Parts: sequence; C-alpha cells; structure tokens
Amino acid sequence: MSTCTYLIGVDTGGTYTDCAVIEAQGHRVLARAKAITTKGDLAIGVTEALNLAVAQLPQGLSPQDIGLVSVSTTLATNAVVEGHGSPVAIVLVGFDDRMVERTGIAQAFPGLPVIRIDGGHDHNGEVVRALDLQALQQALDTVGPAVDAFAVASTFAVRNAAHERAVREHIVAATGKPVTVSSELSSKLDAPRRALTAALNARLIGRVSMLIDAVHRAMAQWQIQCPLMIVKGDGTLALAETVARRPIETVLSGPAASLVGAQWLSGLRSFILSDMGGTTTDLGILQDGRPRVSEQGAEVGGWRTMVRAIDVRTIGLGGDSEIHIGANGRLAVGPQRIVPVALLGSLYPELIDLLAADIADVDGGSALHGRFVLLPFGARSGAATAELSPRERELLALVTERPQALRKLARSFGAQRSVLSLKRKGLVQIGGLTPSDAAHVLGLQHNWSTPAAMLAAQLGCRLREMKLPTPERTQQFARDIWSETVRLSASAILDTALGEPLHEDKLAQAVCAGDGTLGLARISVSPTIPVVAVGGPVGVYYGEVGRRLGCQMVFPEFGDVANAIGAATGVVAQTVSVHVAGDGSGLFVLHSPVGTRQFSDPAQAIEAAMGLARQAATDAVLAMGAVNPEVRIVLRKQLLPNATSDAGLLEAVIRAEAIGRPNTET
Repeated sequence: MSTCTYLIGVDTGGTYTDCAVIEAQGHRVLARAKAITTKGDLAIGVTEALNLAVAQLPQGLSPQDIGLVSVSTTLATNAVVEGHGSPVAIVLVGFDDRMVERTGIAQAFPGLPVIRIDGGHDHNGEVVRALDLQALQQALDTVGPAVDAFAVASTFAVRNAAHERAVREHIVAATGKPVTVSSELSSKLDAPRRALTAALNARLIGRVSMLIDAVHRAMAQWQIQCPLMIVKGDGTLALAETVARRPIETVLSGPAASLVGAQWLSGLRSFILSDMGGTTTDLGILQDGRPRVSEQGAEVGGWRTMVRAIDVRTIGLGGDSEIHIGANGRLAVGPQRIVPVALLGSLYPELIDLLAADIADVDGGSALHGRFVLLPFGARSGAATAELSPRERELLALVTERPQALRKLARSFGAQRSVLSLKRKGLVQIGGLTPSDAAHVLGLQHNWSTPAAMLAAQLGCRLREMKLPTPERTQQFARDIWSETVRLSASAILDTALGEPLHEDKLAQAVCAGDGTLGLARISVSPTIPVVAVGGPVGVYYGEVGRRLGCQMVFPEFGDVANAIGAATGVVAQTVSVHVAGDGSGLFVLHSPVGTRQFSDPAQAIEAAMGLARQAATDAVLAMGAVNPEVRIVLRKQLLPNATSDAGLLEAVIRAEAIGRPNTET
C-alpha cells in the first residue's frame, strides 16, 4: 500500500470538525468522520475527528503512511466578521491625514494604535522622504508592551518595499514580535486598503497559530510525520508555517475548499455550489473547471480586503440558524447561529428536565423559554478580559460547561443584553430552537435528541400561537420552519445563478416558496447548470429545493465532508505580478517586490520582467510546499496613443502563475 499517496483533509467549521482520508491515485475516499468543533480548545475536536477517521483505515494502512495533512477553516473569516483578534499596532510610513482616514482602521478597530512616521516612495519607486526609525523607536517604547503583533504599510511599497522591510527588521529586533508587511499580501497600489489588510492579518496571527498548533498536536498523537498545509481563500494550499505569517489569506478558506471538494466528488466542470453547514450557506460557481475568483479582493464583515479569494456569497443560513418568532407569528430563520436544543439534549440529558420545567411554566409565552446558555464547547471556564463590563464579568462567572436556563441566569433586560454581548465576543454560546430541531420533529434528522427537539418545538409553537400546542400544530410549526429554510435556500441559489439579489421579485419568490403560480399564471425559473449540494444538512432540505426550482440537483457521495476532501485534494499555486512603466522619453522602469531597474530597450525590460516573475512565482510555490511547479505567464501591454511598436510602451503587466502538487514524500 505504500506505493500510493494517502492524504488527510480536516475542516474546522462552526458546528463540526470534519476529517477525510483520501487515496489520491485511486480517487477514493477511504474514511470520513465528524466531531463537534470545540472552540474553547480546537485541539479537542480536531483530535477526536482524526481519531475517528484513522480508526477506519483499511487493514495494512497505518497513520505513518499518510503523506499530507491539509486543513480548511472558517477561523479567520469568523474572526474578521465578529471583530475578534489579538491586540496589534500599525505603522504607516509616509501616510498623510487623508490616507490614514481612507484606511478605515479607526472605524474597524477603535483604539488600535496607529504609528505614523516619515518615509515612503513615489510611483517610480524613488524615496520621497528618509525613513525616520528614531520616531519609530520612540513609539515602540510606548506601544510595544501593549500589543502582540504589528502591521506595516508604506506608500508605494509595491514599487519599492525597502522601507517596509526596514521597519519590520527594526520592530523584530526591538520587540521580537511578529510583523506583517502590506507588500507581501498584495501587489496593488492602493496603500490605504493594503494597510487595512495588513492590520487584519496581524490580528489573526495568534488565532490561526492556535489552530496549526492544535492540528500538530493531533498529528503527533498518531505519529503522523508529513507536511501540514492550509487552504487559502482562492482554494490553493500553502505550508502551515507560511500561512502562520499570512493568516488573512485563509479568509473564505472553508468555501474555497468546498468548491474544490465538490468538483473532485462530482466530476463536473461547471456547476453552482451550495454548501450548507450549521452556521452558513456558501454559494459559488465553477465554470469550465475553474472557480470564479474575485480579483478585487475578498469582502468579509463589510471590509474589502486585498486578498485574492474565490468569488463566493455567504449567507447566515444553516441547520443551526436561530429561529425568531415575530409579530403575527411570522417566522424568521437566522442569520445568527445558536446551538440546537437537540444537540444539547444529546450531550446533556438533564436538558429534558429543563425543557419540561419551561413547558410546565403556566405563564407561558416567554421568548426565553427553551433558551439556554453555556460555555463554548471545550472551554473549562469563562475567559474574562479587560474588554468586559462589570456586569458581563459577573454573568460570565455564573456560566458553566453545562446548559442553564437563560430566563433564570439573566432575569432582567440588562442582564440579557450582557449575555448577548458575551455571545458576540465568543465567550458563551446560546442554545435554542433551530431548523435542525424542526428536522428531528419531522423525522428528517435523527443524529441528536428527538425528545429534546420535540419539547423545544412545543415551546416555539406555544409562543407563536399563544395557546397550548397540540401534536398536529407542533408538527405543522416544524414543517413551517423547514419550508422557510427551503425557501431561503432556493432564493440564494437563484440569486447566485442570476448574479443579483431578487428578494423583492414576486415571481422569483413565488417559485422559491413552492407555489409555482401567481394569480392565473404558472411560473418557473431554473439554473441552466447543475447545482451541487454539499454539507451535512443538504439531504434534509435540498431535495425540495430542486423540486421547486426544477433544476438538476447533484448530491455527491461523501458530500457531507466536501470541505475536508477539498482540503486534501488542492494544489499549491501563487501568482506574481511585475510591472514595466514607460514615460515616452525612452526610459522603461521595471517595478518588482525586490526593487526597481531601468532599461532603455523595452524588449529587454519585458524579458527581464518575465524572468523575474517566473522565478518569483516558482520560488513562492516551492516555499509553500510544492514540487515540480508549472508556470504560466500572461503579458498585457498598453501603448501610448498612435504608437506602433514597444518603443511607445506606456505600461506592461506580467503575471506569472506557478502551480504544483504538494510534496507528499514522507
């Protein structure tokens, strides 16, 4: 069996950590497993999933035969969206007041220390002002002890990164702390957006390093000695130690891995992906074997980064979405995630008694009935921080590993607001009614506690109708939740197929609701390419989604662990851009990450740029763990008006993309 290559993919999602073992040559899934994601200590969930998968390995195959472990994760995406991260400071070199404002850092991270010093370059890569390292050191003496990492952005650093590198060297020598430089994250000129991206990256270093450490510990338990790689937001892989320095590149890692895994499992070259998990549904498009990639940069949490990532739409809709009951009994699903009551009931048997006590409460009708609070899975105590108010600290001290009734722990509106604040900060989790609970009531899902789900549905039905529920009305209530989840899923697929949201379109919404008619007209609208549905919950909802849309719905085998499979089967790739600029005077300047060079012959400048781009891309993928990379070069030229040859070159952009398979030699 040692002549084959065996790969392990791991995906840490909001609800589950998935693991899959792949035989690369035979295109086979040998084992798969799921474990609850333990946000309090990621190593617990990763180790459990890995243990369950390794226990299924065929006879004759040992963990030591594994050639690669690869991980996709929502950790960076969720941290950006939720505003979590380590305390950092950013150094802005040569920025004026307007540029500082354009970064958006003050709005994104109130109170983040901003150090402004003289320096920077112009568009030709020439020094504008001398770098003021003395002012930097004075700022470090004050700010350094209070932060865990630094970010650095300099004007026109993509044309000349010398000042960014000098600042990094000085900070590392003075503090020993990690430093992110903006020119290593993007080759685009927009310095303010590069600064924001660098700040986001610096805040994530500690979080992603924690995940990498957790996976390494899990590997060590099985004596798995092979490269560890992480999926980036464009679906490609990089060595974990490389990603540890640039964790922002893992934004949208989970959806990217899902798209790669869906292609590997389905064998299709063009399809709409819908990946439904516990927290979100991710939608993307694969056309002619390649995912759509957003060259503008991934937009996460309302902030446009400069990180190359797949063009994906993420909505707050999953099996664990929170169910809201509004005026006139109107149901709303999501967008926030909570822990399903059925899951809590399977983990903590005493939850049945807590639910029964809520049912027995003769006052009834309280929105707090059937809602519970507990620490994140894997946490042993509340991690109080200086950011908490006294009331939040007081309540956090009362929260334990086991669920407590929210109505008893937080009796006042003020206390309830504090609990919600603790949830937003990731320090507690709330349990309540979700689509997963409704699916248990309807017999469509069986993996957790159906009795707990039934009691939670009765409480929700009572709140909606303001009267004691009957078995028939409880079933109808659960079906209404299921149908609304189907409607929202169908609407998201149509939005993706059409390229724009149609929330107010009566025709489209009639189709998504399953009516198929409006007035005296029959309505139908369908995607022209198949929909590949992956993720744990899709089997519950997407058969009906396909019926309502009248589309080809593909449920690939092992689609419940598509993210983990995508993590294991990705490639290593890197794109490098080099620019040649002419001014009409016969001088041509080559701009690259290693500096500038001047030429009088445009052909020589372009040839040198191609060689530099090729070498830089090759070196990058080799450093990220690839072997035998192939390089593709694309040249785009713009000539001066009326020019007929390269002598009138205004600009040339050379893009070199190197692609290679991960090194799986153990």
